[in-house]
Amino acid sequence: MLVALLRLMARLPLPVLHGLGRAVGRLIYAFPGRYRRRLQSHCRQAGYDSPAFFRHAAAETGAMIMETPRVWLYPQACLDRCTIDNLPLVQETLAEGRGILYLTPHLGCFEMIARYFSGVDPMTVMFRPPRQAFLEPLMVESRELPGLHAVPANIKGVRELVRAFRRGESVGMLPDQVPSGGDGVWAPFFGRPALTMTLAGKLARQSNVPIIVTAAERLPKGRGFHIHTLRLPEPLPEDPTELATLINASMEIMIRRFPTQYLWAYNRYKIPHDAPPLPGDATP
Repeated sequence: MLVALLRLMARLPLPVLHGLGRAVGRLIYAFPGRYRRRLQSHCRQAGYDSPAFFRHAAAETGAMIMETPRVWLYPQACLDRCTIDNLPLVQETLAEGRGILYLTPHLGCFEMIARYFSGVDPMTVMFRPPRQAFLEPLMVESRELPGLHAVPANIKGVRELVRAFRRGESVGMLPDQVPSGGDGVWAPFFGRPALTMTLAGKLARQSNVPIIVTAAERLPKGRGFHIHTLRLPEPLPEDPTELATLINASMEIMIRRFPTQYLWAYNRYKIPHDAPPLPGDATP
């Protein structure tokens, strides 16, 4: 029943989905609770302290949720509404023959990134099975696109990413997910220590691959999406913490371009039970 509902939702045009999503997002935010407190706390951490900003951010989260079935099931219709700020940058980077590591924060329509860039160059992405098992068939269907190869988030998947780089192809990752303690280092994110994955930096360093931070901005009135790009300077730092700090700083730059579309309620400052001690006098 839920899958049928999602398929029906996917048929709705983007303006309708975004309008419904924003209304639902504002409604959920109106109720006090952990979601509302976390969203406000994380926005304030980044310097956004306006009640109007909080409501706008909650509305954009709703729009993100409602647009996802359409992006999954009708990707070409969404791709037809995409523009990009600097395609020559991507083309020139690919011409170097090393592939690209695309890093996409939970910003805007992050589901669009792999679908867009796999049409420019073959791309491999990692995936985790959804917590809701009924979504898995839809997710599998959504990944069946020319040029897009999905691998599991385990050691076998990491080997596939390395092989993709050796072929001169590209890889996509979400770098702002909280890793397990053994796979991350503490690095500042909007002025607060956040456990940050080291895998992305290790892959880029070991494979000598350039990094482009990218995100798809959701345009007003359902007009589509505008893709932003930012290439990190090279050589990349050798120290894992310095590299994680650079990646976080570049994500901050990208997020500040359209900050209401970041997933502020995501538990970015979570402390896993096996996390290393917080640096210095930092508090959780």
